[in-house]
Amino acid sequence: MSMEKKRNAAKPERDRPWLIRTYAGHSSAQASNALYRQNLAKGQTGLSVAFDLPTQTGYDSDHVLARGEVGKVGVPVSHLGDMMTLFDGIPLDQMNTSMTINAPAAWLLSLYIAVAEKQGTARASLQGTTQNDIIKEYLSRGTYIFPPAPSLKLITDVAAFTYREVPKWNPMNVCSYHLQEAGATAEQELAYALATAIAVLDAVRDSGQVPEEDFAKVVGRISFFVNAGIRFVTEICKMRAFCELWDEITRDRYGIEDAKYRRFRYGVQVNSLGLTEQQPENNVYRILIEMLAVVLSKNARARAVQLPAWNEALGLPRPWDQQWSLRLQQIMAYETDLLEYEDLFDGNPAIERKVGALKEGARAELAKIDEMGGAIAAVDCGYMKQELVRSNALRLADIESGLTKVIGVNAFTETEPSPLTSGEKSILTVDDMAEQDQIEKLKAWRSERNQAEVDATLTDLKSAASEGRNIMESSIACAHAGVTTGEWSETLREVFGEYRAPTGITSMIMTGDAENLQDLRKRVDEVSDKLGERMKMLVGKPGLDGHSNGAEQIAVKAGEAGIEVLYEGIRWTPEELVRNAIEDGAHVIGLSILSGSHVPLVREVVNGLRAQGAGHIPVVVGGIIPESDMLVLRQMGVSAVYTPKDYQLAKVISEIVDLVDRKSSDKTAVSSNGAGDAHGDAALY
Repeated sequence: MSMEKKRNAAKPERDRPWLIRTYAGHSSAQASNALYRQNLAKGQTGLSVAFDLPTQTGYDSDHVLARGEVGKVGVPVSHLGDMMTLFDGIPLDQMNTSMTINAPAAWLLSLYIAVAEKQGTARASLQGTTQNDIIKEYLSRGTYIFPPAPSLKLITDVAAFTYREVPKWNPMNVCSYHLQEAGATAEQELAYALATAIAVLDAVRDSGQVPEEDFAKVVGRISFFVNAGIRFVTEICKMRAFCELWDEITRDRYGIEDAKYRRFRYGVQVNSLGLTEQQPENNVYRILIEMLAVVLSKNARARAVQLPAWNEALGLPRPWDQQWSLRLQQIMAYETDLLEYEDLFDGNPAIERKVGALKEGARAELAKIDEMGGAIAAVDCGYMKQELVRSNALRLADIESGLTKVIGVNAFTETEPSPLTSGEKSILTVDDMAEQDQIEKLKAWRSERNQAEVDATLTDLKSAASEGRNIMESSIACAHAGVTTGEWSETLREVFGEYRAPTGITSMIMTGDAENLQDLRKRVDEVSDKLGERMKMLVGKPGLDGHSNGAEQIAVKAGEAGIEVLYEGIRWTPEELVRNAIEDGAHVIGLSILSGSHVPLVREVVNGLRAQGAGHIPVVVGGIIPESDMLVLRQMGVSAVYTPKDYQLAKVISEIVDLVDRKSSDKTAVSSNGAGDAHGDAALY
């Protein structure tokens, strides 16, 4: 036997690696297509599409709520032409595509199928996933459109359609990722995700769209998208608990006998919540450790992995930053011997104890949700949202007090300047012209299509939705006719209505240092006495950014301090926030924006206040904001800017109270002198 044959014979068999992805998309379909091709050429084995906020919330790029948001956190897709450009030169019959899309998931899948048909690809050959998890959107990410019941119907339509027409497609990725990002404990992440899956499967089973003998096929196509945090032993155990609980639920609740249909199939993006703005180079180690939690245990190994970039706490990652995360996966999959071995944790008593404890906690929480009437009822009454806000407040309080150590944040903060963050192009920025270019292309698309065909397909879509029929075939017809994302969504808004989810901050809780909080309350009382009324703070989320964690925690802490908090959740226009602040008599406005659209949206709020003679109301801003933009915000009149490094919330609230005190004193002094500009200024401290 030759030496080469002997060497090959001696090599152990290796498992196939997981799908290797990066979550990507920005600016335009053309720019994103170029990025996808680059990543595939570098060895990425699947696509994960990030859509911009207007697309995620069902608006066209020229809608008033889309101002400043187009192309910022993903790719804008307004119609079939955009989708064709996005996948130009990428044969869909050879691709496994994950689309992070929820409320309009049926629409984006329809566009994807229409593109495949334009390419000559059969529906049945398509492989991939639509996230399509509306329940977690009410709890964490905020890109919902419709009320829970019709949203569940849309998920059911996609599941019933795909198991017949696109059998290799996962119609839903039950998404616990954003639950952990919103502060969920491991037990809550398990319970809330499983409760969501149960709600969907119950709805599909009861819909009459799937014959009883085919129901197992639907169960087998439900996948999950999870999070993995820094406590990687707990995360390993959480994944093993997920696998065991899902097997138990599908067997006992739904009577699924075939083990392959009971398999817990999941993809993962590791934790972004724990990425730090301070010493961001440390995030590379965090990402590696978190990835280990979902690849080390063979019996609970992820089917697909995508990793954030080390600098995502600073802004959009560049292609090189994404490449660094891609190489991390490839080194683990191809250079190590991980895939040559059986499960490394079977029979480990410490692992078994922890898995058992997590399962027990998750079962108890599932029972509580079941008593309420299931996941939909637990969303409507605000229970799950309140519990997430509570858990996140306790998590932040532990960091603030130092009980939880975060390297570079509240421990070992001494550091050398990082060469990785130096220079003007250390993060990716979206060209300001991208939005206008997209709007011009959208207008041209509308002018060139057959309007009669558009009207006819939208009429059929409305009839299908009104009559309770499956909307997928009529949606695919809309896609081919040239219907836009906004038109599709508006048609269903007319049938189903819109929804505003509970904020979860109705019950305030004690957190942080009690002595500091007591002093802060006294200070708020003093300033309120000077004002002649209780100090009021409007916490606002302008635009389409639905990541409300920061706004919620500021609202909770301000409420604990004795401030009257005016917070009505997400998705407000700048004009509405200005009107609300004036009508409710706010003494300060706090704007939270994490989508990168802070400059245009804050400018509209500040200018709106001045135009209404309320420029004396100070404005503070929080979000992922580069230093260069901080100066821009201050120049336009913002009083203070806070970023993730400002984790001591009591200190933030204290500074805001001092700001209100100074502004009220300045206003009183100007009034007593008989001078002053009615339009004032939003403060330049």
